[in-house]
Amino acid sequence: MFESTSTTVNARPHTEELTVTAVYAAHAGFVWASLQRLGVRPSDLDDMLQEVFVIVHQRLHTFDHSSKVTTWLYGVCLRAASDYRRRAWRRHEHVGDTPVEERPGSTTTSPEDDAVGRQARARLDAILDELDVDKRAVFVMFEVEELGCDEIAAIVGVPVGTVHSRLFAARKQFEKSLARHNARDTHGGRR
Repeated sequence: MFESTSTTVNARPHTEELTVTAVYAAHAGFVWASLQRLGVRPSDLDDMLQEVFVIVHQRLHTFDHSSKVTTWLYGVCLRAASDYRRRAWRRHEHVGDTPVEERPGSTTTSPEDDAVGRQARARLDAILDELDVDKRAVFVMFEVEELGCDEIAAIVGVPVGTVHSRLFAARKQFEKSLARHNARDTHGGRR
């Protein structure tokens, strides 16, 4: 009787044993979206998803159920994305430099419209890449995905006030970067 009690001291009675397979099945989409929000290039998402779940496999025993699994996974994604961005910087890559993929022709847009759309997306990616990962994630979740601050706070695992302050700082930095990019374009590529 003592042995069974001592082995379950850290386990909560209402939680069940988590496996990597169960976490993957339930949360792979969340991890994918989180990595994308944090600036992982589309061409690297599969590799980073695998890298995150290798870390989950190695560290799942440390999950203590004091937070939601998604909050813990978000922390893993945040660290993995930060490492990814650092590695890209050391290789002198820009995480926004994705190969231009040809899209099938559309009957509603012209090639010029497609080019303008690609340029706008490239500009957005370049500006988002200038934000640190914490600010970028909050900014993308709020402005692009239209999630509420309470929901973002739950995902990120921080107080709502922190979400507000990160969002405020991200908007300010985004506006400065946008103005700098616009000025550079207006002055023919000079800074």
